[in-house]
Amino acid sequence: MKGKAGVQGVSKKLISNSDTFIVQGVSKSPRGCICSTRGCNNDEERGGGGGSTPAQHGAVRAPFSHGRLLYGLNTLRSPRPLLDVTSSRAGRLFRAHRVVLASCSDYFRAMFTDEMRERCQSEICLNGVSAAGLQCLLEYAYTSRLCLNLANIQDVLSAAAHVQVLTVVEACSNYLQAQLDLDNCVDIATIAETYSLHGLRKRVYAFMSSHLHQLSKMADFQRLTVSQLLHLLSCDYPVDCSEAQVLLTVAGWLQHNPSERGRHAAALLQTLHLEEVPAAVLERAAHLSVLEAPLRAALRQTVPPLSPAPPTGLVNSRGLELAVVKVGGFSIAGITNEITYFMPSVGRWRHLTTIPHVEQCNYGTAVLNNELYVIGGCFNQSLQENIHPFGFRYNPQQNKWSTMYPMQRERCRFSLSVVSGQLYAVGGASEASDEGAAEDESPCEAYDPATDIWHPIAALPGARAQHAAAALNGLLYVSGGLEGDHVLDSCQVYDPSTGTWELRAPLLTPRADHYCVTHSNCLFICGGWYEDEATNTRVLVDTIDCYDPSTDTWSVVSRVPTPRYHAGIVVISSKLYVIGGFHSDATFDRATGVIECYDLESGLWSVENAYPQDIWEHVCVPLYIPRCRDDMDVLAITK
Repeated sequence: MKGKAGVQGVSKKLISNSDTFIVQGVSKSPRGCICSTRGCNNDEERGGGGGSTPAQHGAVRAPFSHGRLLYGLNTLRSPRPLLDVTSSRAGRLFRAHRVVLASCSDYFRAMFTDEMRERCQSEICLNGVSAAGLQCLLEYAYTSRLCLNLANIQDVLSAAAHVQVLTVVEACSNYLQAQLDLDNCVDIATIAETYSLHGLRKRVYAFMSSHLHQLSKMADFQRLTVSQLLHLLSCDYPVDCSEAQVLLTVAGWLQHNPSERGRHAAALLQTLHLEEVPAAVLERAAHLSVLEAPLRAALRQTVPPLSPAPPTGLVNSRGLELAVVKVGGFSIAGITNEITYFMPSVGRWRHLTTIPHVEQCNYGTAVLNNELYVIGGCFNQSLQENIHPFGFRYNPQQNKWSTMYPMQRERCRFSLSVVSGQLYAVGGASEASDEGAAEDESPCEAYDPATDIWHPIAALPGARAQHAAAALNGLLYVSGGLEGDHVLDSCQVYDPSTGTWELRAPLLTPRADHYCVTHSNCLFICGGWYEDEATNTRVLVDTIDCYDPSTDTWSVVSRVPTPRYHAGIVVISSKLYVIGGFHSDATFDRATGVIECYDLESGLWSVENAYPQDIWEHVCVPLYIPRCRDDMDVLAITK
């Protein structure tokens, strides 16, 4: 469907929402002011730079309204002697001023200023423009007001595109974007392509991708042309269904008209991520009669991975890229709730979002099903530390925060981990005095995202805060931390199936404020500090230690080239990143944005591009981010 037919289809489908969309024009000319001998430094209002000014001659410029000029020109449309051009369309005559038409339309400007025959004609005929559309454009030219509704959107957009009134074209694009839904998205895609509305086209295909599962079940999906379907599958926007469902959707589109569409099967299959499709679905697709024999054979020979599901609980990896995400922390500008990210394909740190809470720190952070959880923490109120139990969940595909049920107790400086699809909050500091809770144990609780409920689990033996935790093979490991003023070297493991804690081999060095990550069925701890009893000073731990659960042993695997306090540490694939933190010298401490990377496979260190700012006490996590985002870069802060 092309041109007007596409617009007519939209008009019919949007009839249930016929609100008028009004655009009020805004003058781009300088704002009026009264210039006298005092108080005005506006060179443009005073006649520009150089030369004498009105103030030097004692002149006063009265304020002049752009709207007054339009009003005056509009009133002059009635006395015909002052009109100098007549446009005709479908037997109707529209009288206007050449200067008004030329001022708002490149089409008319060229017509009336270049060597064209219409330049000297008093009456011109406009082909390809409806009378209704031309009437709306004239009203806009003379009043700066544009009323869009379902009855006129087709005529106005067609006319504005024809005579190149770009402000009206943009207004029509915004109107269609506001009306976008599943019932009309296919038609609006056609309109966007017909009139080269590139911004609207991107918005429509992003919308169709995010609603692909439901859209594929509608009759309108079969009206997509092959070029539209190819673009939908290759535009790299996140989708709301698995790749197996995408394959079956393509198969259904091909079977709808096999004689015409079968020849496009090879091109369509090339856009699919078959490595994420289970073998059973590939075999089912290979039996489609619409596919030629070589394609069926190729599908049968496609070897699916051992685990066809995309990583980290994603429904589909389309349009997403694994990024390093920095959450909150401090910089020389102070505490921040800003969340930024580094995407390898972009190569720069960019702003992602902001925690929807008063500036806070020492919260628990975890990623579950590619959603970022920020829970608990503390904030300053009247110079008092306030600890809270509230949590927030961020969905990067929807770019949306949502609240969750608060923990059963407020916590800060605790650990938040994901084990078998649930969140586990362990230990930490709290203002609560729990009834029945012993002083020599750390209350713990688990969160089920399906029910939005926290429930208590067995308490961790010993009071513990500023520790590290990580999940491995369905077990939760907790290492180090503080018990009062004492830095711990103990390691405990929790088994959710039995609800019990057990001791494991102690750490090689006591640690607090460190991180624990997993890779290749082992635990790795990095960062942190202990207290030198002889000098009562903190000492940085510069080793990366590895724990092998199969042997219950710890070993040193490397040393951090630049050991730091309160750095962010995260593992992406097989690389461990140490981001920011505090250096420690004999004479002074200083923050840094240095990023060092340790390859857990090769054992080699490398230095990455530094974070644009000096940062500390932040948290870093891996998170899949839509590649289509266009966010602001993180700017350096001058010291």
